[in-house]
Amino acid sequence: MNYRWILGAALLAVGTGAALGAPAKDAAPSVLVTLTALHQGSLARTVSAYGVVQPGAAGQRTVMAPASQTVGAVYVRAGEAVAAGAPLLRLVPSPETAAAYAQARSAQRVAQQLATRTQQMFAQHLATAQQLADAQKAAGDARATLAALDAQGANGPTVLRAPFRAIVLRLSAAPGALVSAGTPLLALARPEALVLKVGVTPAQAALIQSGESASIAVPGQAQPIAGRVEQRGAMIDPASGLVPVQIGVPANRLLPGQAAEATITVGRTQGYVVPHAALLADDQGAPYVVQAKGGAARKVPVRVLGTHGDQDVIAGAGLDAGQPLVLSGNYQLDDGMHLRVAAQGAAK
Repeated sequence: MNYRWILGAALLAVGTGAALGAPAKDAAPSVLVTLTALHQGSLARTVSAYGVVQPGAAGQRTVMAPASQTVGAVYVRAGEAVAAGAPLLRLVPSPETAAAYAQARSAQRVAQQLATRTQQMFAQHLATAQQLADAQKAAGDARATLAALDAQGANGPTVLRAPFRAIVLRLSAAPGALVSAGTPLLALARPEALVLKVGVTPAQAALIQSGESASIAVPGQAQPIAGRVEQRGAMIDPASGLVPVQIGVPANRLLPGQAAEATITVGRTQGYVVPHAALLADDQGAPYVVQAKGGAARKVPVRVLGTHGDQDVIAGAGLDAGQPLVLSGNYQLDDGMHLRVAAQGAAK
Protein backbone atom coordinates (compact mmCIF):
# COMPACT_ATOMS: atom_id res chain seq x y z
CA MET A 1 0.00 0.00 0.00
CA ASN A 2 2.79 2.38 0.94
CA TYR A 3 4.60 1.36 -2.24
CA ARG A 4 1.67 2.43 -4.41
CA TRP A 5 1.35 5.79 -2.63
CA ILE A 6 5.04 6.52 -3.06
CA LEU A 7 4.89 5.60 -6.79
CA GLY A 8 1.88 7.84 -7.39
CA ALA A 9 3.53 10.77 -5.67
CA ALA A 10 6.64 10.30 -7.77
CA LEU A 11 4.70 10.26 -10.99
CA LEU A 12 2.78 13.38 -9.94
CA ALA A 13 6.03 15.18 -9.19
CA VAL A 14 7.52 14.27 -12.54
CA GLY A 15 4.41 15.42 -14.39
CA THR A 16 4.33 18.71 -12.54
CA GLY A 17 8.01 19.34 -13.14
CA ALA A 18 7.64 18.63 -16.81
CA ALA A 19 4.80 21.11 -17.06
CA LEU A 20 6.74 23.82 -15.23
CA GLY A 21 9.90 23.31 -17.24
CA ALA A 22 8.28 23.16 -20.70
CA PRO A 23 9.30 26.07 -22.99
CA ALA A 24 6.59 28.73 -23.59
CA LYS A 25 5.19 29.30 -27.05
CA ASP A 26 7.14 32.09 -28.91
CA ALA A 27 5.62 35.59 -28.42
CA ALA A 28 4.74 37.68 -31.54
CA PRO A 29 7.62 40.06 -32.54
CA SER A 30 7.18 43.78 -31.82
CA VAL A 31 9.08 46.97 -32.62
CA LEU A 32 9.68 50.01 -30.41
CA VAL A 33 8.34 53.09 -32.19
CA THR A 34 7.39 56.72 -31.67
CA LEU A 35 4.14 58.12 -33.00
CA THR A 36 2.90 61.49 -34.19
CA ALA A 37 -0.53 62.74 -35.14
CA LEU A 38 -1.52 62.91 -38.81
CA HIS A 39 -3.01 66.29 -39.66
CA GLN A 40 -4.04 68.34 -42.66
CA GLY A 41 -2.08 71.47 -43.55
CA SER A 42 -0.10 73.18 -46.27
CA LEU A 43 3.49 73.92 -47.22
CA ALA A 44 4.97 76.67 -49.32
CA ARG A 45 5.36 75.76 -52.99
CA THR A 46 8.66 77.19 -54.17
CA VAL A 47 10.89 77.65 -57.21
CA SER A 48 14.66 77.81 -56.67
CA ALA A 49 17.12 79.45 -59.05
CA TYR A 50 20.67 80.77 -59.07
CA GLY A 51 21.84 84.15 -60.31
CA VAL A 52 24.06 87.20 -59.91
CA VAL A 53 23.40 90.59 -58.35
CA GLN A 54 23.23 93.36 -60.96
CA PRO A 55 22.17 97.01 -61.07
CA GLY A 56 18.52 97.47 -61.90
CA ALA A 57 17.65 99.32 -65.10
CA ALA A 58 16.09 102.19 -63.14
CA GLY A 59 19.21 102.61 -60.99
CA GLN A 60 21.79 102.94 -63.79
CA ARG A 61 23.13 106.13 -65.35
CA THR A 62 25.57 106.47 -68.25
CA VAL A 63 27.67 109.64 -68.17
CA MET A 64 28.43 110.87 -71.69
CA ALA A 65 30.63 113.60 -73.13
CA PRO A 66 28.50 116.74 -73.57
CA ALA A 67 30.65 118.03 -76.46
CA SER A 68 33.82 117.30 -78.40
CA GLN A 69 36.36 117.44 -75.57
CA THR A 70 39.62 116.03 -74.27
CA VAL A 71 39.71 113.99 -71.05
CA GLY A 72 41.95 116.02 -68.77
CA ALA A 73 41.84 113.83 -65.66
CA VAL A 74 40.05 110.77 -64.28
CA TYR A 75 39.30 110.83 -60.53
CA VAL A 76 37.64 107.42 -60.05
CA ARG A 77 38.17 103.75 -60.84
CA ALA A 78 35.79 100.96 -61.84
CA GLY A 79 34.18 99.33 -58.81
CA GLU A 80 34.66 102.38 -56.59
CA ALA A 81 31.85 103.78 -54.45
CA VAL A 82 31.46 107.56 -54.73
CA ALA A 83 29.37 110.08 -52.85
CA ALA A 84 26.84 112.36 -54.47
CA GLY A 85 28.66 115.36 -55.97
CA ALA A 86 32.06 113.64 -55.99
CA PRO A 87 34.29 114.57 -58.99
CA LEU A 88 34.44 111.92 -61.69
CA LEU A 89 36.24 113.41 -64.70
CA ARG A 90 37.72 116.71 -65.87
CA LEU A 91 37.06 117.59 -69.50
CA VAL A 92 38.86 120.23 -71.53
CA PRO A 93 37.32 121.65 -74.74
CA SER A 94 38.89 120.30 -77.90
CA PRO A 95 40.32 122.82 -80.40
CA GLU A 96 37.17 122.45 -82.53
CA THR A 97 34.88 123.08 -79.54
CA ALA A 98 36.96 126.07 -78.42
CA ALA A 99 36.75 127.56 -81.92
CA ALA A 100 32.99 126.99 -82.08
CA TYR A 101 32.56 128.72 -78.73
CA ALA A 102 34.63 131.71 -79.84
CA GLN A 103 32.56 132.03 -83.00
CA ALA A 104 29.31 131.78 -81.06
CA ARG A 105 30.41 134.42 -78.57
CA SER A 106 31.42 136.77 -81.42
CA ALA A 107 28.15 136.14 -83.24
CA GLN A 108 26.17 136.86 -80.11
CA ARG A 109 28.00 140.15 -79.56
CA VAL A 110 27.46 141.29 -83.15
CA ALA A 111 23.80 140.26 -83.11
CA GLN A 112 23.17 142.15 -79.89
CA GLN A 113 24.83 145.28 -81.27
CA LEU A 114 22.71 145.04 -84.43
CA ALA A 115 19.55 144.63 -82.39
CA THR A 116 20.42 147.68 -80.29
CA ARG A 117 21.18 149.83 -83.37
CA THR A 118 17.98 148.69 -85.10
CA GLN A 119 16.00 149.60 -81.99
CA GLN A 120 17.43 153.11 -82.09
CA MET A 121 16.72 153.45 -85.82
CA PHE A 122 13.17 152.25 -85.28
CA ALA A 123 12.67 154.92 -82.65
CA GLN A 124 13.81 157.49 -85.25
CA HIS A 125 11.51 155.97 -87.88
CA LEU A 126 14.56 154.88 -89.90
CA ALA A 127 13.80 151.11 -89.60
CA THR A 128 10.65 149.13 -89.99
CA ALA A 129 9.03 146.98 -87.36
CA GLN A 130 9.92 143.90 -89.39
CA GLN A 131 13.60 144.85 -89.44
CA LEU A 132 13.51 145.32 -85.67
CA ALA A 133 11.84 141.93 -85.17
CA ASP A 134 14.42 140.21 -87.38
CA ALA A 135 17.30 141.82 -85.50
CA GLN A 136 15.87 140.88 -82.12
CA LYS A 137 15.32 137.28 -83.26
CA ALA A 138 18.90 137.01 -84.51
CA ALA A 139 20.15 138.31 -81.16
CA GLY A 140 18.00 135.77 -79.31
CA ASP A 141 19.20 132.90 -81.47
CA ALA A 142 22.82 133.90 -80.89
CA ARG A 143 22.27 133.99 -77.11
CA ALA A 144 20.66 130.54 -77.18
CA THR A 145 23.54 129.07 -79.16
CA LEU A 146 26.07 130.51 -76.74
CA ALA A 147 24.10 129.28 -73.71
CA ALA A 148 23.98 125.76 -75.17
CA LEU A 149 27.74 125.73 -75.63
CA ASP A 150 28.18 127.06 -72.10
CA ALA A 151 26.02 124.20 -70.78
CA GLN A 152 28.18 121.71 -72.69
CA GLY A 153 31.32 123.03 -71.07
CA ALA A 154 32.70 124.59 -74.24
CA ASN A 155 33.76 127.76 -72.41
CA GLY A 156 36.56 126.04 -70.45
CA PRO A 157 37.51 122.99 -68.37
CA THR A 158 34.52 121.15 -66.85
CA VAL A 159 34.43 118.75 -63.91
CA LEU A 160 31.73 116.09 -64.19
CA ARG A 161 30.34 115.09 -60.78
CA ALA A 162 28.32 112.13 -59.54
CA PRO A 163 24.60 112.93 -59.69
CA PHE A 164 23.90 110.61 -56.73
CA ARG A 165 25.65 108.18 -54.38
CA ALA A 166 26.84 105.52 -56.76
CA ILE A 167 29.06 102.61 -57.67
CA VAL A 168 31.25 103.05 -60.75
CA LEU A 169 30.38 100.06 -62.91
CA ARG A 170 32.47 100.79 -66.00
CA LEU A 171 35.07 103.37 -66.96
CA SER A 172 35.59 103.99 -70.67
CA ALA A 173 37.70 107.16 -70.59
CA ALA A 174 41.44 107.64 -70.15
CA PRO A 175 43.40 110.85 -69.64
CA GLY A 176 44.28 112.50 -72.94
CA ALA A 177 41.54 110.77 -74.93
CA LEU A 178 39.64 112.90 -77.43
CA VAL A 179 35.92 112.18 -77.18
CA SER A 180 33.04 113.41 -79.30
CA ALA A 181 29.64 114.54 -78.08
CA GLY A 182 27.57 111.60 -76.79
CA THR A 183 30.52 109.27 -76.20
CA PRO A 184 29.91 107.10 -73.05
CA LEU A 185 32.56 107.90 -70.45
CA LEU A 186 31.49 105.84 -67.46
CA ALA A 187 28.47 103.96 -66.04
CA LEU A 188 27.08 104.48 -62.54
CA ALA A 189 24.65 102.44 -60.44
CA ARG A 190 22.68 103.29 -57.32
CA PRO A 191 23.68 100.81 -54.56
CA GLU A 192 20.11 100.86 -53.23
CA ALA A 193 18.66 99.82 -56.62
CA LEU A 194 20.31 96.43 -57.13
CA VAL A 195 18.49 93.29 -58.26
CA LEU A 196 19.26 89.59 -58.24
CA LYS A 197 18.87 88.31 -61.80
CA VAL A 198 18.16 84.58 -61.96
CA GLY A 199 17.12 82.21 -64.72
CA VAL A 200 14.26 79.68 -64.57
CA THR A 201 12.81 77.16 -66.99
CA PRO A 202 9.69 78.11 -68.96
CA ALA A 203 7.59 75.74 -66.82
CA GLN A 204 8.85 77.42 -63.64
CA ALA A 205 8.37 80.89 -65.12
CA ALA A 206 4.68 80.15 -65.67
CA LEU A 207 4.30 79.80 -61.89
CA ILE A 208 6.01 83.09 -60.99
CA GLN A 209 4.23 86.43 -60.68
CA SER A 210 5.55 89.92 -59.93
CA GLY A 211 5.31 90.80 -56.24
CA GLU A 212 5.86 87.27 -54.92
CA SER A 213 8.24 86.94 -51.98
CA ALA A 214 11.67 85.35 -52.26
CA SER A 215 14.30 84.16 -49.81
CA ILE A 216 17.86 84.86 -50.96
CA ALA A 217 20.67 82.63 -49.72
CA VAL A 218 24.20 84.01 -50.08
CA PRO A 219 27.31 81.82 -49.65
CA GLY A 220 29.02 82.73 -46.41
CA GLN A 221 25.96 84.33 -44.82
CA ALA A 222 24.01 82.36 -42.22
CA GLN A 223 20.75 84.28 -42.50
CA PRO A 224 18.78 84.54 -45.76
CA ILE A 225 17.79 87.93 -47.17
CA ALA A 226 14.18 88.78 -47.97
CA GLY A 227 13.43 89.91 -51.52
CA ARG A 228 10.51 90.31 -53.89
CA VAL A 229 10.00 89.53 -57.56
CA GLU A 230 10.11 92.77 -59.57
CA GLN A 231 9.90 91.38 -63.08
CA ARG A 232 9.46 88.03 -64.78
CA GLY A 233 10.70 87.88 -68.35
CA ALA A 234 8.34 87.01 -71.19
CA MET A 235 10.99 85.47 -73.45
CA ILE A 236 13.94 83.11 -73.21
CA ASP A 237 17.43 84.54 -72.95
CA PRO A 238 19.34 83.07 -75.95
CA ALA A 239 22.59 83.03 -73.98
CA SER A 240 21.29 80.86 -71.12
CA GLY A 241 18.17 79.22 -72.54
CA LEU A 242 16.27 80.34 -69.43
CA VAL A 243 13.63 82.93 -68.65
CA PRO A 244 15.14 85.87 -66.69
CA VAL A 245 13.57 86.91 -63.40
CA GLN A 246 14.60 90.03 -61.47
CA ILE A 247 14.31 90.06 -57.68
CA GLY A 248 14.64 93.28 -55.72
CA VAL A 249 17.04 93.16 -52.78
CA PRO A 250 17.37 95.43 -49.70
CA ALA A 251 19.81 98.31 -49.90
CA ASN A 252 23.40 97.83 -48.75
CA ARG A 253 23.07 94.05 -48.27
CA LEU A 254 24.63 92.74 -51.49
CA LEU A 255 27.24 93.85 -54.00
CA PRO A 256 27.15 93.85 -57.80
CA GLY A 257 28.54 90.60 -59.15
CA GLN A 258 27.71 88.60 -56.01
CA ALA A 259 26.23 85.12 -56.60
CA ALA A 260 23.16 83.97 -54.70
CA GLU A 261 20.31 81.46 -54.73
CA ALA A 262 16.70 82.64 -54.67
CA THR A 263 13.80 80.55 -53.40
CA ILE A 264 10.57 82.10 -54.69
CA THR A 265 7.28 81.24 -52.98
CA VAL A 266 4.71 80.68 -55.74
CA GLY A 267 1.82 79.26 -53.68
CA ARG A 268 0.79 76.66 -51.09
CA THR A 269 0.39 72.88 -51.40
CA GLN A 270 -2.51 71.38 -49.41
CA GLY A 271 -2.56 67.85 -47.95
CA TYR A 272 -1.29 65.88 -44.98
CA VAL A 273 1.88 67.51 -43.64
CA VAL A 274 4.33 64.93 -42.27
CA PRO A 275 7.97 64.98 -41.14
CA HIS A 276 10.33 63.76 -43.81
CA ALA A 277 11.45 60.94 -41.47
CA ALA A 278 7.97 59.39 -41.70
CA LEU A 279 8.25 58.89 -45.46
CA LEU A 280 9.70 55.60 -46.72
CA ALA A 281 10.16 53.96 -50.15
CA ASP A 282 9.54 50.33 -51.08
CA ASP A 283 11.75 48.15 -53.27
CA GLN A 284 10.27 49.73 -56.40
CA GLY A 285 10.88 53.27 -55.07
CA ALA A 286 7.19 53.94 -54.40
CA PRO A 287 6.64 56.12 -51.31
CA TYR A 288 4.63 54.92 -48.30
CA VAL A 289 4.07 55.65 -44.62
CA VAL A 290 3.19 53.43 -41.66
CA GLN A 291 0.17 54.11 -39.47
CA ALA A 292 -0.69 52.50 -36.12
CA LYS A 293 -4.04 50.69 -36.10
CA GLY A 294 -4.96 49.08 -32.80
CA GLY A 295 -1.33 48.57 -31.81
CA ALA A 296 -0.36 47.03 -35.15
CA ALA A 297 1.48 48.44 -38.18
CA ARG A 298 -0.33 49.32 -41.40
CA LYS A 299 1.58 50.33 -44.54
CA VAL A 300 -0.14 53.00 -46.63
CA PRO A 301 0.97 53.92 -50.18
CA VAL A 302 1.06 57.72 -50.68
CA ARG A 303 1.84 60.41 -53.25
CA VAL A 304 4.27 63.19 -52.41
CA LEU A 305 2.67 66.48 -53.45
CA GLY A 306 5.39 68.83 -52.25
CA THR A 307 8.44 69.24 -50.06
CA HIS A 308 9.69 72.19 -48.04
CA GLY A 309 12.58 71.98 -45.61
CA ASP A 310 12.28 68.77 -43.56
CA GLN A 311 8.54 68.33 -44.18
CA ASP A 312 6.46 66.77 -46.96
CA VAL A 313 2.87 67.10 -48.12
CA ILE A 314 1.35 63.72 -48.92
CA ALA A 315 -1.98 62.29 -50.09
CA GLY A 316 -3.30 58.75 -50.32
CA ALA A 317 -6.66 57.00 -50.42
CA GLY A 318 -5.67 54.73 -47.54
CA LEU A 319 -4.66 57.45 -45.10
CA ASP A 320 -6.76 57.66 -41.93
CA ALA A 321 -6.51 60.91 -39.97
CA GLY A 322 -7.63 59.07 -36.82
CA GLN A 323 -4.64 56.74 -36.83
CA PRO A 324 -1.25 58.08 -35.63
CA LEU A 325 1.76 58.02 -37.91
CA VAL A 326 4.84 55.97 -37.05
CA LEU A 327 7.78 58.37 -36.95
CA SER A 328 10.76 56.30 -35.79
CA GLY A 329 11.24 52.56 -36.09
CA ASN A 330 9.00 52.55 -39.16
CA TYR A 331 11.64 51.09 -41.47
CA GLN A 332 11.56 47.82 -39.48
CA LEU A 333 7.83 47.29 -39.83
CA ASP A 334 5.67 45.08 -41.99
CA ASP A 335 1.90 44.94 -42.10
CA GLY A 336 0.40 43.57 -38.91
CA MET A 337 3.56 43.73 -36.78
CA HIS A 338 2.92 44.65 -33.14
CA LEU A 339 4.07 48.06 -31.90
CA ARG A 340 5.60 49.08 -28.60
CA VAL A 341 5.22 52.82 -28.17
CA ALA A 342 8.21 54.57 -26.61
CA ALA A 343 7.51 56.67 -23.54
CA GLN A 344 7.17 60.40 -24.16
CA GLY A 345 10.64 62.00 -24.00
CA ALA A 346 12.45 58.66 -24.18
CA ALA A 347 15.75 58.61 -26.06
CA LYS A 348 15.50 57.54 -29.66
